[in-house]
Amino acid sequence: DDLYDLHKPSQEYWDRFRRFLDLTLERDIIVQIEVWDRFDFAREPWQKNPFNPKLNSTYSAAESRLQEEIETHPGGNENRFFFSVPALDNNELLLHYQHMHVDKLLSAALGYPHVLYCMDNETSGEEAWGQYWGHYVKQEAAKQGVEVHVTEMWDAHDLLDPMHQRTFDHPELYTFCDVSQNNHQTGQRHWDNAQQVRQYISDRQIRPLNNVKIYGCDEYRFGTDQDGMERFWRNVFGKMASARFHRPSAGLGLGVLAQANLKSMRMVLARVDVFRSEPQNTLLAERDDNEAYCIGSPGQVLAVFFPLRGEVELDCAAYSENIVVEWLDVLAASWHSKQTIANPGALRLCTPKERLQVAVVTSAV
Repeated sequence: DDLYDLHKPSQEYWDRFRRFLDLTLERDIIVQIEVWDRFDFAREPWQKNPFNPKLNSTYSAAESRLQEEIETHPGGNENRFFFSVPALDNNELLLHYQHMHVDKLLSAALGYPHVLYCMDNETSGEEAWGQYWGHYVKQEAAKQGVEVHVTEMWDAHDLLDPMHQRTFDHPELYTFCDVSQNNHQTGQRHWDNAQQVRQYISDRQIRPLNNVKIYGCDEYRFGTDQDGMERFWRNVFGKMASARFHRPSAGLGLGVLAQANLKSMRMVLARVDVFRSEPQNTLLAERDDNEAYCIGSPGQVLAVFFPLRGEVELDCAAYSENIVVEWLDVLAASWHSKQTIANPGALRLCTPKERLQVAVVTSAV
């Protein structure tokens, strides 16, 4: 009768999922899965969702306690689908089929070593919901002798919002944190909020801070192309664990601008070991908000990123020899303006071009 049967998962869907995991594994790409997504459970997407009782032959609206129509924005969290767990509605029938879905997902994913598990996408739901599924995923993985890492992605754009404390304050469950929503912030605040959270996490139990979606594209309302590129560089220079451009039109995806930035970042990473370095903005004098960002190891190698045209003074007192300064034009992905300078103690850096420049300073050999 053209209805879904929740006892019979789609073979094609799960074949595609496994193929996706195969291809990402071959390319050494870490995958972060969102187990549930609120956007699938309201408005038009809910009218295509197999869990909607009017679209399956497995249960009725009365049996499942689910509405067939939900016209409000998914951020309202009005779908009782997200209340099924024992600490909330304790909807055993619905929970049974949710378990079946997650079990199917895990049967495909647990055999792969490159998968992270995020319980929701941009949720504003109850804390108990994410906690339940976080524990469930870890417990089911443990039964198969697999250790997995889980998190929850909250909707609040401000990382200092108490909503995010639900993840930050529970390292026993959430072994990494997703801070993607910080990429709604711009300029200095984008940096400051991330660094404040990084310090907060480090003071308790250090964990990776992931950005699986960097917003910013001229085609949409979450910031400009420039915002997206700046956010990418601030995330890497700010020691975030991952930095990925969001899909168009909310982000730059893998378009021409994204490729230029990725290539340029790899060129910087070939010279600066950001994984063993720290942000060094304290070495910058005469710096305005969002003018420049520094990372590296003083006396060895430092990189300074300029979002736009800028001029700052870099403390080079830790260098015992002459220094080499080389500029990277990010959008051209090319080095230029290489100079060897007698160690000045304090080096004035003035961008040679209008925007997205990186200066790399090393000891002269």
